[in-house]
Amino acid sequence: PDAEELAHSNKLESLIREEIESDGPMPFSRFMERCLYAPGLGYYSAGRHKFGAQGDFVTAPELGDIFGRCLAHSFLPTLEHFGDDADIVELGGGSGALAETLLLALHKAGRLPRLYRMLEPSADLKQRQRERLQATLPTEIFERVEWLERPPEQAWQGILFANEVIDALPTTRFTLRDGEVMEEHLQLGKDQVTVVDRPADSLVSGAVRHLERDLGESFADGYRSELLPQLPYWMQAIAGTLKCGVMWFIDYGYPRREFYHPERRDGTLIAHYRHHAHDDALRWPGLQDLSASVDFTAVAEAGNQAGFMVASYLSQAQFLIASNLEQIYSEMVIASSGEADTYELGQQVKRLTLPGQMGDRFQVMALARELLPEALPAEVLAASRGDRL
Repeated sequence: PDAEELAHSNKLESLIREEIESDGPMPFSRFMERCLYAPGLGYYSAGRHKFGAQGDFVTAPELGDIFGRCLAHSFLPTLEHFGDDADIVELGGGSGALAETLLLALHKAGRLPRLYRMLEPSADLKQRQRERLQATLPTEIFERVEWLERPPEQAWQGILFANEVIDALPTTRFTLRDGEVMEEHLQLGKDQVTVVDRPADSLVSGAVRHLERDLGESFADGYRSELLPQLPYWMQAIAGTLKCGVMWFIDYGYPRREFYHPERRDGTLIAHYRHHAHDDALRWPGLQDLSASVDFTAVAEAGNQAGFMVASYLSQAQFLIASNLEQIYSEMVIASSGEADTYELGQQVKRLTLPGQMGDRFQVMALARELLPEALPAEVLAASRGDRL
């Protein structure tokens, strides 16, 4: 980081230190929330580029249009089912690239939603999304886009989806000491903020014991990982008014038994800065992205509690193949302007589908409520590996 960036980070670190000095040791989840979302200073609240080549990491929509076109293909049965009464709600729209691709693909298919609603907590990202979509979408499509400050308050039907959102929810870090559940906190050291473990409260302790019961064994002393005890409440908040429809969650993660594998003894927390991944979460607050992999079994449980059933769960590679990837790729190759474009399309497919890239690391889950199977993509339902949950 340059001097200006370091000064920005130091401001946030000072606020964090002041809060610890005032309130005592800070749970890691609170630290992560401050690092990502503190107004004007957090990673997603400040003005620096986050996505793509100029940012810190690349998401699937930033690679090109293939991902968004496949997603649009799997949205079509639901939109056709609801006709002119369907809305789409996107959580955390990033740069706006996915919204752009989706809306243009749905327009071409003649199945635009009544409204395309973007729930974006970052004022900076919201402004970037608005500028991008206004510049790239025809007026009659852009007029269907609106931004939300909070989840829809009135009953609605259609599709809610989130690409790489759950991994950015402030996570709780826990460990075991003499069989007791401990929660990771930050405290003030002589010259720096340091990590300390403190007895977990009843919410965190109960969530860890639930994991142990579901896994059929206790965590070993010293085992450290993450969980989201707030996930059921978050799910209810975002989906409580979706009376009929489907939610799609796309993120990197695992089924529970793989997430809490005994050999994964320090969890999945990772930091990203300028396309470099590292494990020092305390470095450069506000300048680096912090995230943790998703326990998709927990997502299924939270969805069930909110009144949704798992319609499909599969890897991103399986999802894209079932979402007409081969035909979409072929059509884009035919429309490409030369060998360089064709090569780039091939690289997109590789990064999106190969096991060593995004193909297996990313998972896709569809949660449906009051929706018949024919209102969902048949190929995606048929490819489901829900037994892994």
